[in-house]
Amino acid sequence: MCLFLRNRGKEFKEDASTWKANEDGKVVNSQPARVMDDRNGAGPTSGYIARITNDDRENEMEDNMVQVSTMIGNLRNMAIDMGSEIESQNRQIDRINQKAQSNESRISAANQRATKLLKD
Repeated sequence: MCLFLRNRGKEFKEDASTWKANEDGKVVNSQPARVMDDRNGAGPTSGYIARITNDDRENEMEDNMVQVSTMIGNLRNMAIDMGSEIESQNRQIDRINQKAQSNESRISAANQRATKLLKD
């Protein structure tokens, strides 16, 4: 048992940025923030359809177009939120992969030391 502790940690040196204790394991207290861009999401100011007879059918079509525009705006905002969340999760996956590679090299080094000790 003392043989293992004597040579421990001399060969392995890892990147300190891989293990960020202050970032991992934090409790999420809020939902992801909505990212807004510089484009204006408002519809046309003169209306969506050209008025010819100015009757109830045109008013109904205009109302329907306003509702469709609102729904498309909501879908756009959801897509922006999903993109932000995916970017955040990709960064987290990258950190996990770095830790896995670090662990893999540590395990490999430990296995080599154990094999060497078993041969001696």
